[in-house]
Amino acid sequence: MTPPDGSPISALAAPAAPPSSEPIVDITPGALAKLVELRAEEPEADSLGLRLELASAPGEEFRYDLSFDEYLTAEFSDEVRTHEGLKVIIPGRDVELLQGAVLDHTDTQGLVIRNPNRPAAPVVDGLTSDDPLSAEIEAMVSTEVNPALAAHGGFVSYVGHDGEGTAYLTMGGGCHGCSMSRLTMLDGVQTMLVEAIEGVERVKDLTDHTIGENPYYS
Repeated sequence: MTPPDGSPISALAAPAAPPSSEPIVDITPGALAKLVELRAEEPEADSLGLRLELASAPGEEFRYDLSFDEYLTAEFSDEVRTHEGLKVIIPGRDVELLQGAVLDHTDTQGLVIRNPNRPAAPVVDGLTSDDPLSAEIEAMVSTEVNPALAAHGGFVSYVGHDGEGTAYLTMGGGCHGCSMSRLTMLDGVQTMLVEAIEGVERVKDLTDHTIGENPYYS
């Protein structure tokens, strides 16, 4: 079929896809009830949605900022979803790192977020992270190192190498803020990488362990 103007159908612009309604973060019934209760205490509650965003920097353990905000004034780049009448606003920059997370509420912990994602690695000037050696290190971290650390609820993220034999990593999960982190890194992760990869002579931990749930100071 040819349009009235005679142009081929293939030249017609496709209709715009409707906005996605799939949730980014799952909210449990208990958390939803608590949020609705808290929102009711705010002025002009009916115009407010929950803004959920990451407050942590790349390389840090996830920290979150939850606040009530007017959803009609959300930024163009924000993603807005409706959870049984409650609008949830998530900045576009945080969508990937919050995808699949669960917002829950317990009597002992209050509102808590369980996030299956891992923090993005920090960008450090002077380190290389996109060459063949980096690819080899990242593959080793993914297939050997992190599965070994998973039993302790921990993981490492590769940051880059300095070209002189040092690979830089950050630690998260059960390894972050733990007094055994350096021992785990030096005796476990370093041994695995040095023995398996030519070009890696040592590793260095860039994690700021003072901001972990169980911080230690060195």
